[in-house]
Amino acid sequence: MADPKGFMKTPREVAKRRPVTERIHDWNEVYPGGPGRALLPIITEQAGRCMDCGIPFCHSGCPLGNLIPEWNDLVWRDDWSEAMARLHATNNFPEFTGRLCPAPCETACVVGINRDPVTIKNVEVAIIDRAWDDGGVVPEPPEWLTGKTVAVIGSGPAGLAVAQQLTRAGHTVAVYERDDKPGGLLRYGIPEFKMEKSVLDRRVAQMEAEGTVFRCGSAAGETLTGSDLRDRYDAVVIATGSTVRRDLPAEGRELGGIHQAMEYLPQANRVALGESVLDQITAEGKDVIIIGGGDTGADCLGTAIRQQARSIVQLEIMPRPGEDRPGHQPWPTYPMIYRVASAHEEGGDRVYSVSTKQFVGDADGNVASLRLVEVEMADGKLTEVEGTEREIPAQLVLLAMGFTGPEREGVVEQLGVSLDERGNVARDDAYMTDVPGVFAAGDAGRGQSLIVWAIAEGRACAAGVDAYLNGSTTLPAPIPPTARPLVV
Repeated sequence: MADPKGFMKTPREVAKRRPVTERIHDWNEVYPGGPGRALLPIITEQAGRCMDCGIPFCHSGCPLGNLIPEWNDLVWRDDWSEAMARLHATNNFPEFTGRLCPAPCETACVVGINRDPVTIKNVEVAIIDRAWDDGGVVPEPPEWLTGKTVAVIGSGPAGLAVAQQLTRAGHTVAVYERDDKPGGLLRYGIPEFKMEKSVLDRRVAQMEAEGTVFRCGSAAGETLTGSDLRDRYDAVVIATGSTVRRDLPAEGRELGGIHQAMEYLPQANRVALGESVLDQITAEGKDVIIIGGGDTGADCLGTAIRQQARSIVQLEIMPRPGEDRPGHQPWPTYPMIYRVASAHEEGGDRVYSVSTKQFVGDADGNVASLRLVEVEMADGKLTEVEGTEREIPAQLVLLAMGFTGPEREGVVEQLGVSLDERGNVARDDAYMTDVPGVFAAGDAGRGQSLIVWAIAEGRACAAGVDAYLNGSTTLPAPIPPTARPLVV
């Protein structure tokens, strides 16, 4: 145990974000110098709040099984090098999860039963950011090569985790990415103010130094067909993510100015990094409506604010969650409560319990307003509330309603793998599909999920691939694809 009385005498404290009036005028991370550096003045005391409980439920809350009490104790004892080693023992990319994960581990923290939980996510990112600053994160190339080759299709967090694990196991790994740079949604979906791309680039550079080859601008299924991939490589991993966007087939959907969030965010990311985008979708000077109240909607909100939108309204069809944990979601489950992202602090209105009835256009065929109606839950169904229809102005509407599964056309279809009842790639407990030597990891097989699940599945899938190629594996034992954490 770190400090035996830490959780009793030290209140929970998190990193302070930069002032709103400052940060909305740039694209840098909202924490001064990044979250890791912002936390250093308070991190020792916060790590000391970990009580090293008899049954650390935080392990069950984290799909990666992070050794949380161990690295909290090491930070408390000022052993940062060993803390980094224990962190990397279960997580290839803690700098990603420390910034982007919603931290289900914290809602499962035993201290959180009757006090504020330990700031697990904050300690995690402080450890890894300090390790990068101190030069402690170095390439780990394999001691020998197996002579086996693996193609990984997709370079999001699942694909990166698979590739790094298999490269370190001695296999020759090529990662195919259709965009011009690796990272998937980490690069072109997550805004700079949540994670600067230098954080991603340094990890990619480490992987390249270890021997992983990235083939960017290469769409598997076009550059190489599924048949080509199977002929050329000993194993193929589908890590393409869940990229089929959920649409809203309301009247007027065909009007100009209505875009999917993943059409809008990648362009903004490119411009924030100094690239030029022809006919960029921008919120500047417009009334913006974001349909969807999740993380992607918040990313659109923060982006539109920085583009100087005239007004922003974020719509959510479900009722506003309460401030406290609901009775039917007891500890250690992940509760549906009202949460405020950094973007919500910066502006815009959040409107709950409303449904879109119609997009209203102007004479030029562009959206001019949105007609909505209030809804309420009755007998388990959402029904419209009579007499509540109203119209709000909008020259830009962004659909941030999630994804329904992987793209079937192209490499998935060409590889001949089966899909499950939800339209995701079906696989066994070793992450192999019904086509021998073809595996699937992350959202492509799981469906839309958290970054921490993508990394966990990537690591587990790598063990399955390694066992297939070698007959056995020394990589961490795979968790079955059907596994669920203690929290939901």
